[in-house]
Amino acid sequence: MPSTMTKFSCRLAGAVALAAAGIATPDMYAPTATSDGLLPEPGAFALAALGVALVGMLRWRRRWSTTPMMTVVVLGLAAAAPVAVAKDAKAAQDAQDRAFDMAAESVPAPATCPSGVGEGARCLAGQDSAGAFYMIVMPKAWNGDLVVHAHGGPFLGAPTAKRVVEDIERWSIMPRLGYALAASSYRQGGVAVTAAAQDNERLRRLFIDKVAKPKHVYLHGQSWGASVAAKGAERFVDGKPYDAVLLSSGVLGGGTRSYDFRLDLRVVYQYLCHNHPLPSEPQYPLNIGLPLASTMKQADLANRVNDCLGLNKPAAERSPEQAAKIKTLVDVVHIPERSILSHLNWATWHFQDITFKRTGGASPFGNVGAVYAGSSDDAALNAGVQRYAADPKAVAMLAADADLDGKIPVPVLTVHAIHDPTAMVELQESFGRTMAAAGRGDALVQTFTGDKDHSYLSDPTYAALMEALSNWATQGRKPTPASIAAGCEKARVTLGSTCRFEPDYQVRPLETRVAPRERP
Repeated sequence: MPSTMTKFSCRLAGAVALAAAGIATPDMYAPTATSDGLLPEPGAFALAALGVALVGMLRWRRRWSTTPMMTVVVLGLAAAAPVAVAKDAKAAQDAQDRAFDMAAESVPAPATCPSGVGEGARCLAGQDSAGAFYMIVMPKAWNGDLVVHAHGGPFLGAPTAKRVVEDIERWSIMPRLGYALAASSYRQGGVAVTAAAQDNERLRRLFIDKVAKPKHVYLHGQSWGASVAAKGAERFVDGKPYDAVLLSSGVLGGGTRSYDFRLDLRVVYQYLCHNHPLPSEPQYPLNIGLPLASTMKQADLANRVNDCLGLNKPAAERSPEQAAKIKTLVDVVHIPERSILSHLNWATWHFQDITFKRTGGASPFGNVGAVYAGSSDDAALNAGVQRYAADPKAVAMLAADADLDGKIPVPVLTVHAIHDPTAMVELQESFGRTMAAAGRGDALVQTFTGDKDHSYLSDPTYAALMEALSNWATQGRKPTPASIAAGCEKARVTLGSTCRFEPDYQVRPLETRVAPRERP
């Protein structure tokens, strides 16, 4: 009859075998070509299998925790983990390589060019193997360089070809300057930064494989797309596929910090207005955005906001109470009146997308410890607003997808309107810190303009930025804010429009505009 030790050894061997089987089948937990690029914890399947077997042994015999036995178990777990990590990394790389298999991509078809791209330009369009629509513009006098554009938003609906046409029209300055321009709709809507970065990289490879081989490739991201572009520049570094990066009006504080003020807006608005949700409706944590079961539409929210604040009325027609509430929101949350409704929309439906599609149903946003100031009675405000703690696992998941590490191996040039109503200019200070912490501070030049717009500044502004970026990448001539401002004035002679660069502007820390808070 087998001894107790022999029985234990057999069961331990079985557990290790089960774990090894889990490690040897990485496809069980590898991401697919259409995933968001988020992996389970390293070795999750293998370690779980080993744990199940050990629990079974505990039930078989409770008194087995001698020092030698525990040592064997610990060594088994320690041995499994590194192998699982390596297998996970290989599975992720294999999935990524499959996603970029150019044999799976069709040759783009000729398409009607959008307006404004320049006389004689040739356009190509298609839908890639992951489902993203794209368009490519080849100018008549191509300078040999390519700009890959990362669009902002994000939009929450399914991708459409119309979205790409709109992006090409908005950024038609690029082909008019001689650059080929390629833009993707991304394979999905919603706040999925890594997946969008993968879609842009797929488009870059498709251009090279199916269209032409450019001399240089520049990556441009605007608004939320700036974080997509920065993530792509960090993620795809082998062979430095991008020669330089331009980030316009960027949401560059990372996903876990850039949207804190929108939760602040939700709680202060609810404190003042009590109608999102209404007292008669089911109450829910405001940091989740909106429950999935809700049938609320944007028009419904607009009606509620107008009932409380009168944003749809001229200032002279608002009641004193409405005017006072608007002033409180502007002074406490530090956003302009004209963007209150937009940010409430994003804090409702974008938060819903993040919570229920990206972070497992828990919210990565919190306001515990935030001290609000600027109202007529800050003590009452801070005592009365609802408080929420960010879920640590949700924070980790959003950080893995949407936070930046600053390890961009090529020159990075940014531009941001000082009075941007959508992406606050202080996000640039946060990005500067991120680049410096990664040891890449010298690879970043930040410029600022006196504009009050977000989506597009002016043709000579981008002409000057692209010329400066090209000279930096190809000739090593690092620009300064002053030299770019001078370049804008030079470009304005032929392009017209405005130049509003402010070379001496110093951006303040993000914490001076958004209340600091406790973080997991």
